[in-house]
Amino acid sequence: MMEINHTAMPPVLVTLVYVVRDGKMLLMKRRRPPFAGHWVAPGGKVESHESPYDGARRELQEETGLLAGALSLRGIVREVSTRPDWQWLIFLFRAHALSGAVAGDGREGELSWWAPGDLGNLLLPESDRIFLPHVLGSAPGVYHATFRYDDDLALVDVIEHPSP
Repeated sequence: MMEINHTAMPPVLVTLVYVVRDGKMLLMKRRRPPFAGHWVAPGGKVESHESPYDGARRELQEETGLLAGALSLRGIVREVSTRPDWQWLIFLFRAHALSGAVAGDGREGELSWWAPGDLGNLLLPESDRIFLPHVLGSAPGVYHATFRYDDDLALVDVIEHPSP
């Protein structure tokens, strides 16, 4: 079993916001690490004065121009590594009651709408492929999991936690 570094920094709180409109999902091709060149949901770090919900709404608007009238929490994922700098707590949301038009400024990455059938051909982080069906699915509840990475940030283990 992999030994986790318990002297690591506290986890960084981040959000990912999944937007589905007309049967397509809005994703961003990241420009910067982590996962530069991968397609991910818009999102980012939660600021110290924000709740994850408020941070998700802000990040969505900043990165896409869209305003979510409501968000539903679909998952909470912890990513840990033997590296002290890879400690994340990720809140996964679905956006609802959207207003506005997509108008990304490109600083974080290129935005594009993708049909579910196209996702198999996209470069997605391995973790996203695992939790995406839970986030987009219709099953009730919140997906909970811990993803463990090695020093090279290769995914080595996934521990899914049961939801009540």
